[in-house]
Amino acid sequence: MPVRRKPRFKKSSVKTFSFFLIFSAIVWVLVQFSKTYTQLIEIPVSYTNAPLDKSISDQKPDHVDLQLQDNGFNIYYYKIFNPELIIDLSKARESEKQLVYTLQNHLTDIEQQLKIDFENSRIIQEEIVVPFQFKKEKMLKVIPNIEVNYAVGFSADDTIYLTPDSVKVSGPEKIIDSLVSVPTRSLSLSKINSDLDGIIDIDTSGLGELSFYENSVRYTQEVEKYTEGSAEIAVEVENVPDNLNLAYFPKTVVVYYQVNLKQFESISAADFRVVCNYKDIKEGDDYMIAQIVEKPESVNNIRLNERRIQFVIKR
Repeated sequence: MPVRRKPRFKKSSVKTFSFFLIFSAIVWVLVQFSKTYTQLIEIPVSYTNAPLDKSISDQKPDHVDLQLQDNGFNIYYYKIFNPELIIDLSKARESEKQLVYTLQNHLTDIEQQLKIDFENSRIIQEEIVVPFQFKKEKMLKVIPNIEVNYAVGFSADDTIYLTPDSVKVSGPEKIIDSLVSVPTRSLSLSKINSDLDGIIDIDTSGLGELSFYENSVRYTQEVEKYTEGSAEIAVEVENVPDNLNLAYFPKTVVVYYQVNLKQFESISAADFRVVCNYKDIKEGDDYMIAQIVEKPESVNNIRLNERRIQFVIKR
């Protein structure tokens, strides 16, 4: 009995069939995507330039509905990449604790953002309504968080000056009422031998719910050349009982200080007082502690060559 053989397909025939099948599918897809469709697409919305004196509600709209009439390629693009519409709230009008952004008044800007043509498309909503609450406003004093290490022979008479020294903030009443000041960001300066003049940011960390009308301040300080001076000062003893014969040594001490070079000649020993208080002596001690109780405001880094004043009580 003759054996029946299975029909064989030539490899070239299979390849030709596969080619035309894939080609036909591609042509079909291109034809379908080239057709015009009308599709409703959600466009996400974000907001910028919110008024500083207003707190925007979390209930604000998060999208608008775009009715897009276009070919399938563009509709597919919008569904995949989903461009975002940014609403500038500084261009919205205020109405009964609501910011109203009328879309019809900003079609040119929207067309540029979304890259669409409103001749064949439209946004379903006529306006975006954003609820808000008024924030409480307050002036907060700015505290400089600046550490200055001067070069040898230099210092400053005055503290660092900030301009402005206070800033206006707005925010929830609970937070505003708990604050009286706000620091600058930390700054460390070393080997300073000239006047300070710069800009430093306010430290707003942890204060994200507040709006700052100023985000930075200017800091300045006059830095002067300083020199060291000294003066020999008589030691005074206070609160010695009248019936007590007290002898102490040394009778004088040397005060060392730093002073602005311009004011050096104006400083004299008469500007200082060094005093020991007899009442501060502890039982068993044979010395008193000398303290500087008067000094010129213009001197700093002041010290004594000897603080322990020995004493004996004569009978």
